[in-house]
Amino acid sequence: MSRFFLIALSVFGSVHLYLWARLVYAPELGLAWTLLLSALLLLLFALIPLTFFFGRRASSRTILFIVWPGYIWLGTLFLLFVAALASDVLRGGLELGEWFAGMAPESPEQSLARARLQAAVAAGAAGLAFVASLIGGRKLSVKRVAVQLSRLPMALHGTTIVQLSDVHIGPTRGRHFLERVVEAVNALEPDVIAITGDLVDGSVTRLAHEVAPLANLKARHGVYFVTGNHEYYSGAEPWCAYLTQLGLRVLRNERVRIGEGDDSYDLAGIDDLAGRQFGPGQGADLDLALLGRDASRELVLLAHQPRVVHDAERAGVGLQLSGHTHGGQIWPFHFLVRLQQPVNSGLARFGRSLLYVSNGTGYWGPPMRLGSPAEITELTLQAAMPGAE
Repeated sequence: MSRFFLIALSVFGSVHLYLWARLVYAPELGLAWTLLLSALLLLLFALIPLTFFFGRRASSRTILFIVWPGYIWLGTLFLLFVAALASDVLRGGLELGEWFAGMAPESPEQSLARARLQAAVAAGAAGLAFVASLIGGRKLSVKRVAVQLSRLPMALHGTTIVQLSDVHIGPTRGRHFLERVVEAVNALEPDVIAITGDLVDGSVTRLAHEVAPLANLKARHGVYFVTGNHEYYSGAEPWCAYLTQLGLRVLRNERVRIGEGDDSYDLAGIDDLAGRQFGPGQGADLDLALLGRDASRELVLLAHQPRVVHDAERAGVGLQLSGHTHGGQIWPFHFLVRLQQPVNSGLARFGRSLLYVSNGTGYWGPPMRLGSPAEITELTLQAAMPGAE
């Protein structure tokens, strides 16, 4: 953790320094403005480690005066960085074109004017994206997805699974938001409710009251939960015990039968891959979850991270439900997510298996979303029609 903290501080420090050079130093705004904006950037840089420290530990509502501005700045920092970098790339392309065309070099006055225009455009673009992302962070809608499963019994055609993922109850979202989610989910009258990890950011001691509304979730065949990486950061064992008390069935490398007799399918759930860092016996064990399974039965797998799908396909999983990516949360961060995960958002096929990746029901960190709306997902299961290929 110390190494990660130092690396993160180095990255954030480098980004702040880059923005200072492009948006404060290069435009030559005058001594007073330069000193003021330099001090502001230094203060905002110091706010980031404080936000991460207090966001997970403090119980006082007063501390939100640090956490909220810190998380908002974190999102704004990303947008400013992307806008400034894009303007630098554009400017570099223009200068290269002028060089190939044999145009005379810019005068100092022209260079200053272009630097000021570049800073203004970058700040303006980031400002517009900031407003859009704040609005996007407040929206929550039901996304309906139809999924055809070849081994699903005809009697279960049209049954539903409502998926919640990455709710991230914690420093900036709490009980009131979760009550809204529970009300919306119950209105769908689902057959199964599946929560695919990253429900919380903080300890049971701190967040038990905020998470308590989950006890009101209602589904014909039950409410199921699997751990995400943030449950491990927050104390997976206490959280699994508390959620069990609320009436949720926590699937930890195990499976259950949904339905009766032959008119049923298997629902399996595995712990998050991050659990392997927390000692022997922790983390995902798909083989254990599927031990002794009848391969002719349909199988739905709950796994927090999409990249489990390669093992799931080999194991004969019909449908995997995942989250973790947030759909990128703030565009264009989804390009970085794709470096680690096979799917950023939505439904995709991998050989014999289908994978659905939720954008997430909440958000992590900045209370912002851009290009990846939050969702409650209603998946309607469809049996293969007779004679269909």
